[in-house]
Amino acid sequence: MKIEKISLTNTSSWSACIRLTQLFVLFTLVVFIGGVTSGLGEDVSAGFLFDQFKLTLEDGLRTEAAGPFYYSQTTNSGKVLAFPPFFSRETNPTVETQEDDFLYPIFTRQHYGAERRWQFFELIESSSGLAPDDTAPRRFTIFPFYFQQRAVDTNLNYTAVMPFYGRLQHRLFRDEIYFVMFPAFIETRKRDLVTDNYLFPFVDVHHGDGLEGWQVWPFVGREHKDLTTQTNGFGDVTVIPGHDQWFYVWPFFMARNNGLGTTNTSTVRAAIPFYSATRSEFYDSTSVFWPFFTSIDNRERQYHEWQGPWPFVIFARGEGKHTSRVWPVFSESHNDTKENDSYAWPIYTYARTHTDSLDQQRSRVLFYAYSRLSSKNKETGKERVRLDMWPFFVWHREGNGDERLQVLAPLEPAVPDNPGIERNWSPLWSFWRSEFRPRTGTRNESLLWNLYHRQTTPNSSKMSFFFGLYQSSQQPGDESVRWFYFPPSHTHRP
Repeated sequence: MKIEKISLTNTSSWSACIRLTQLFVLFTLVVFIGGVTSGLGEDVSAGFLFDQFKLTLEDGLRTEAAGPFYYSQTTNSGKVLAFPPFFSRETNPTVETQEDDFLYPIFTRQHYGAERRWQFFELIESSSGLAPDDTAPRRFTIFPFYFQQRAVDTNLNYTAVMPFYGRLQHRLFRDEIYFVMFPAFIETRKRDLVTDNYLFPFVDVHHGDGLEGWQVWPFVGREHKDLTTQTNGFGDVTVIPGHDQWFYVWPFFMARNNGLGTTNTSTVRAAIPFYSATRSEFYDSTSVFWPFFTSIDNRERQYHEWQGPWPFVIFARGEGKHTSRVWPVFSESHNDTKENDSYAWPIYTYARTHTDSLDQQRSRVLFYAYSRLSSKNKETGKERVRLDMWPFFVWHREGNGDERLQVLAPLEPAVPDNPGIERNWSPLWSFWRSEFRPRTGTRNESLLWNLYHRQTTPNSSKMSFFFGLYQSSQQPGDESVRWFYFPPSHTHRP
């Protein structure tokens, strides 16, 4: 018998290979679709093509498809629909919220009840809301060039076009801003303090409750404030001490008298960098050729401190503070409630805050290369721990014992607990995920976007592998194995 050699140049042989490939693909699709449709009443597992399963750390159902590029999740608190990293939507009907992200954080949109806000790179922003009487203002911003607000109350309306002309309210950390040909003239108000700037920031005149002053910076400036009182929301009256201050050729000659009108007065005299001194009943500080030599005597907190040069070399001794620092070689500092240490900064740093109810500790190596943060509630004994090793993994353990591990994590250590990152970007690179809830004994493990997926409870387990071509399930009295989406074979055990 003569056997013909198959070659790519042989047209009939190549056509036969194509037909066989087509038949195999068609057979695979038929088997896959048949297997999926036959299991719609149960959890469906087809690897990163399609997977549907119950959540572990909360009650709910999650569906994933197309690897990391689609998922939806439904819980008691709301729903999430996402096509990472392009779009995600999270809704919570209970509190009437909806948040949409488009290539987060480039474009985001939030709804909270009747309030609306959207932003583009925090440069273009719009916000609006409808109160019961339709009085809530609506804002539109193209930062830093255009600011607009409109409301039914026309007193709240404003428009500002930088640098030509405009007025703003409750923007840029001020209650009110008015400007003409900025920086030629700008007037700002924060609470009772009004400042008129000419050729900002060089010339200004300011006044407020018991205060008046002026400056031609950096040549000369003067300010005086009388003792005043202020009533807070609880009706308590607070005394605000007065002061006198002036400067000549800033920062070379400065002087300030604090606490005017009270028994706790202090004086500051400085000729930077040659000499500066602060004197009060409980605190004295003297600097010569600042920042090279400084001596501090804090009698109120009971410690003495030497600096030279600040902030690199500091030594403090006393009941209120103990510090030894030769930065960046080492630094050790602590008092009754706080501790901060570093060795070969930033190779290793340690910080601790401990009070009667809280003990919080954080250890870091090279900023985000390694980080461990723990917060313990001393009253309940519950402890929350977060462990990061950039870019390899991030691990959480909540106060109730719930655990979650993610591998890899290139952004999460630098921006921890950021919902936008976790919702839109984390699915792309978290090729291993595991969750464990000790209260119920349930565990969920996923490798390569459900190419391998395993869920276990104290009485059952379910596993799928390689697009769900192999699936196994164990329950009390029954074990089943399923190959290629065909009906499973069962083994009954006592």
